[in-house]
Amino acid sequence: MDPLGAATLFLVICLSCLMVLSTWRQMHRKSQMPPGPTPLPFIGNLFQVNTSDMYRSLMKIHEKYGPVYTIHLGPRRVVVLCGYDAVKEALVNQAEEFSGRGEQSAFDWIFRGYGVAFSNGERAKQLRRFSIMTLRNFGMGKRSVEERILEETHFLLESLRETKSAPFDPTYVLSRSVSNVISSIAFGNRFEYEDKEFLFLLSTSLEIFQFTSTSWGQLYDMFSGIMQHLPGPQDKTFKKLLGLKEFIKRKVKENEETLDPNNPRDFIDCFLVKMQQEKENPNSEFFLENLVCTTANLFFGGTETVSTTLRYGFLLLLKYPEVEEKVHEEIERVIGSSRTPNMDDRPLMPYTDAVIHEMQRFSDMLPLGLARRVTRDTQFRGYTIPKGTEVFALLGSVLRDPKHFARPDVFDPQHFLDENGQFKKNEAFMPFSTGKRYCFGEQLARMELFLFFTSILQNFRFKSPIPPEKIDISPMLVGFATVPRFYEMCAIPL
Repeated sequence: MDPLGAATLFLVICLSCLMVLSTWRQMHRKSQMPPGPTPLPFIGNLFQVNTSDMYRSLMKIHEKYGPVYTIHLGPRRVVVLCGYDAVKEALVNQAEEFSGRGEQSAFDWIFRGYGVAFSNGERAKQLRRFSIMTLRNFGMGKRSVEERILEETHFLLESLRETKSAPFDPTYVLSRSVSNVISSIAFGNRFEYEDKEFLFLLSTSLEIFQFTSTSWGQLYDMFSGIMQHLPGPQDKTFKKLLGLKEFIKRKVKENEETLDPNNPRDFIDCFLVKMQQEKENPNSEFFLENLVCTTANLFFGGTETVSTTLRYGFLLLLKYPEVEEKVHEEIERVIGSSRTPNMDDRPLMPYTDAVIHEMQRFSDMLPLGLARRVTRDTQFRGYTIPKGTEVFALLGSVLRDPKHFARPDVFDPQHFLDENGQFKKNEAFMPFSTGKRYCFGEQLARMELFLFFTSILQNFRFKSPIPPEKIDISPMLVGFATVPRFYEMCAIPL
């Protein structure tokens, strides 16, 4: 055999040995992973899931393999956790191991690992610590942010009065008000409701929320490596996301020109001051791209989830007018009509508090949760989950855990009331997730939900253009998010 042929044969043998060794290692590692359906090359378990309702598909697989199993979504290997016990054990009892952030391809395309929401490691820790501290300094959880919300309710109520009891779609009526609260913190000012740039930002938030919940959005999440190079509906959505980043960059430039380090006006100012303080630190995470992406994370997270929860909640009240009537009775008894609601009223209003909790539970805004990732080789329930493996802790399976909710698929405020009609906490209520990567905007969101909800129902009674029995409360889309159907309602002044 000539030298070239011998070398070629040797190379083939070496490569074959490496492939066999690699396959053996993968099989060995896989044998220690939680069980799951057998995947096909490249497409994984695509044929076992319905991309138009990923949550139900994953729950159906859970019926066969139990609360902890492995699934392959295209080339992505994911460990799925179902039910309160498994999710709590992972995210709380082993919080550090499950604190990494997994892929969210639609968002990763634009954020690319920057910003507080979709980053990992030291970057995530530094940005999260800074963001929590800054939001607290601007009043999150305090009376000052309560005043911001109540100020915005004034504009919201005026907007509702302008409908003159005629049917209207509440989508942007609600999102404008909710978004203005986080905008006043992030950008230092609220927007006029008809501001075209503001409406563009809101439509962008709604569009990405919907896209990630479509069948196409779920396929993109599985096969982004290929689909990002193909034409499709993602092109329009991502172009809008770029517009959101460009808007924030302009805001940053405006703030830079008028920055007073001793008197920061908003979140952007605080980040710019931090950038100046750490400009000599080569390992600093405080630079322009993290500023832009973190601000975008705050704007999106502080707009769409709360406004969509309210929109879904009002649809439920149209479906069940007897629930709305009980809320009106409690508001009249505790608050009356001569003053505005405040957070001190909440402990005195158990039924209203229960209704708001049940709205959040039933609407199940993020049924799959934000993808997690284990930060090291992790022992969990007798399995070994290799470092870097993605994890879906299904929040929807917790919010509908039959061990904790008597009628999990029914809208029933009694889930949060005891036999005496007093508010009852439920440990399985975790719409904001839990553990080290829980949503740090939880306090703000809870205040917004209570104050917007009670202020509106203090002043208006809802009426549907169609009979309650014909109202469809099933979601329009279920994917990354749960998106309610569009509908019209009438706000009748009291």
